[in-house]
Amino acid sequence: MDRQRRHLLRGALALPLAAGPAGNAMSADLAALPAVNGRTPVQLAGDESWWGQVRALYDLTDEVVMLDNGYWGAMARPVLQAYQQATATVNAGNAWFGRRAFPPLFEQARLRLAEVLAVDADELVLTRGATEAMQVLIGGYRRLQPGDTVLYADTDYDSMIDAMKWLQGRRGVNPVRIILPEPFDHDGIVETYRQALAQHPRTRLLLLTQVNHRNGMLLPVAQISAMARAAGVDVLLDAAHGIGQVDTPLRELGADFVGINLHKWIGAPVGLGAVYVKRGRVRDLDPYMGEADGDDLRTRVHTGTVNFAAVLALPVALDLHQRIGVANKRARLLHLRNRWLDALRDDERFQLLASPDERLASAIAGFRLRGQTGMAANAATAERMVKQSGVFVVPRDGLASGACLRATPGIFSTPAQMDALVVAIRAVAG
Repeated sequence: MDRQRRHLLRGALALPLAAGPAGNAMSADLAALPAVNGRTPVQLAGDESWWGQVRALYDLTDEVVMLDNGYWGAMARPVLQAYQQATATVNAGNAWFGRRAFPPLFEQARLRLAEVLAVDADELVLTRGATEAMQVLIGGYRRLQPGDTVLYADTDYDSMIDAMKWLQGRRGVNPVRIILPEPFDHDGIVETYRQALAQHPRTRLLLLTQVNHRNGMLLPVAQISAMARAAGVDVLLDAAHGIGQVDTPLRELGADFVGINLHKWIGAPVGLGAVYVKRGRVRDLDPYMGEADGDDLRTRVHTGTVNFAAVLALPVALDLHQRIGVANKRARLLHLRNRWLDALRDDERFQLLASPDERLASAIAGFRLRGQTGMAANAATAERMVKQSGVFVVPRDGLASGACLRATPGIFSTPAQMDALVVAIRAVAG
């Protein structure tokens, strides 16, 4: 091995720990964030100076007031720098890097994620996103028999709903749609799932979405999972919008099968997710084509060539996520969400598809002009908001009650942007 190759290998092995200059920038940026000094997340949520320093870690567009932060999360500058440096390293090293240096680095990233999620590394495998993760779980779940029932809700993500319907041809099961109440409350949601399980005694599989992408409702997952378990029903949990902004530990959710997104609220590069399967449950999933049928979760997923640089930058994203704190993130996001919702809650011109009960609340919230339930009309309203006020929200379809608009602040959003959203919504109401 010549000197240049040895240098490349040594540098690559250091990437997840230091990321070279990006690692130095990371250390400086972390040090620049003031200490919380014993404050609770709620107390910290309104500290504009502290969150202003968090915002300073991001290079953000000023073309619009950006309130579609649910699509994916912007990378903070240290993460972006780590990603860019890793891209250069991978490009220079090519297959020599990919075959020799990368495998242990990939494993280090998986171990770091397991540490952050407080699960065991053999319960996790990396994917390219939550959709791929959930399709692995839905398509691979093999405890179904012809005639069984599988349940999903109108709030679930479109790709997951399609996969649940696909099971009819694949496994011979009966997919049943649950309509969640609107407006929703905690007891009403739990009762809806209780009734669905009682009305469909042959249910064997239940899809839950921890935080849905339409109206942003946070499900009481642990309570519903306990009901399902008592009825002999397995839960497949879509945690794409939950992991990173909800501070309930993964194990406490009570779901043995979970799909995770890492480029939304964790802030990793786009194209990263994970599958979590509780130890002892791997054999309830089909192995991937041609793989051995054992207890190694990695035999259930095959993504092809991975985004090397994204994986290498993941530990940096996780470090920043932990430095800010998921409970602090959640409190800040609810602080911003409540600012605009509270300003509009008594205005009869609007339907706010978001509960004031924080047990059911997330950063995401849906709304519509009263009676405006068509997708085309909501898309037109979103376009008017951009043109008239420079505020960017997105239309979402699929709820049983009709289409809506979705507003999603990020941890770098400001109260002034929430006020601009209120002005923009009032302007389109006339």
